[in-house]
Amino acid sequence: MAVWDDLVGQSRVEEQLAAAARDADALVTAHAAGEPEPEASKMTHAWLFTGPPGSGRATAARAFAAALQCVSPDRALGGAPGCGFCDGCHTTLVGTHADVEIVRTDLLSIGVKETRDLVRRAQLSPAGGRWQVIVLEDADRLTEGAGNVLLKAVEEPAPRTVWLLCAPSLEDVLPTIRSRCRHLTLRTPPVEAVADVLVRRDGIEPELAQAAARATQGHIDRARRLATDERARARRSVVLKLPLRVDDIGGCLKAAQELVDAAAEDAKQVAEEIDVKETEELKAALGAAQGGRMPRGTAGAMKELEERQKRRRTRTQRDSLDLALTDLTGFYRDVLALQLRSRAALANTDVRDAIERIAHDTTPERTLRRIEAVLACRKALDRNVAPLLAVEAMTMALRG
Repeated sequence: MAVWDDLVGQSRVEEQLAAAARDADALVTAHAAGEPEPEASKMTHAWLFTGPPGSGRATAARAFAAALQCVSPDRALGGAPGCGFCDGCHTTLVGTHADVEIVRTDLLSIGVKETRDLVRRAQLSPAGGRWQVIVLEDADRLTEGAGNVLLKAVEEPAPRTVWLLCAPSLEDVLPTIRSRCRHLTLRTPPVEAVADVLVRRDGIEPELAQAAARATQGHIDRARRLATDERARARRSVVLKLPLRVDDIGGCLKAAQELVDAAAEDAKQVAEEIDVKETEELKAALGAAQGGRMPRGTAGAMKELEERQKRRRTRTQRDSLDLALTDLTGFYRDVLALQLRSRAALANTDVRDAIERIAHDTTPERTLRRIEAVLACRKALDRNVAPLLAVEAMTMALRG
């Protein structure tokens, strides 16, 4: 299997990255032989991958990082880097390669301290003699100060360092940074391509794979979760019933509370799965005595971990709410499609009766206002408005 196999529906991007990986390999080969570097190389030191959620921008960055570290003997015979089997490819893809740092955050932002640590790492020479690769999967979450720290590293890169930045759009990255990167845009994969991957790679039944891919409109990770997690399917079912529950003020407020409570429960489940393990590992690393008694001077480290876990719970709750709002937007998009007699296939065929009912009882103008209300709620959550307040305002607007 080649490193590009998980990159779904992105043939143009794959071609560009494969060509750059070949030129990067030629640069390494020339340097090792003491020869002049080839001219007109497609390789550069900084890349920016953008695309809508689920397009696979982080997957593309990791695949490119693996291709840059490929040491397959077939390269000498004209084969393209990125075999997927050699030590360089394998260790990159599983996250253990000494010269590849993959950075993702489960917090709301990436600060100056973390970015400075990355910049220091980027100045090191590659231990394996190829490339020092930094994959920043959430470049849109850099604070302004962190972005300015990164800018200097991108402006004056170390000779064999490659930055791979990922963000939803160009506007999510500082103009000064994006102007120094080669930009690649990924598209939302076709539903059929996502369903095929779920069947082929994850062993999901074709009918369920097709339904999950259609319901998530080509979002690979969400489709996989929907197809494999019964709880995710149950939560989505609850969300898609909300449009039928906002006929009066009481129904609006109750639906809003239940939506926020469900997101909080999601965050609690993640905390239960991760927080206990993290806490025990830190206690062991700090030398906790039997019975859990901590050595002197370790209270600060424990407090820092607790604060980080609290921020992660906030982020998880907001992510869960945003996912619910995305499903809600898809519901009203289907309503609008019926009202406008569009030939586009419905995403939420499992609730077609509800969609047809609302489409019949309302107008396209009203449906558009409801979609705008959902989008306004998402923006309010981005601005750190209290979740319950934002969702209550949305449900009241859906009633109108």
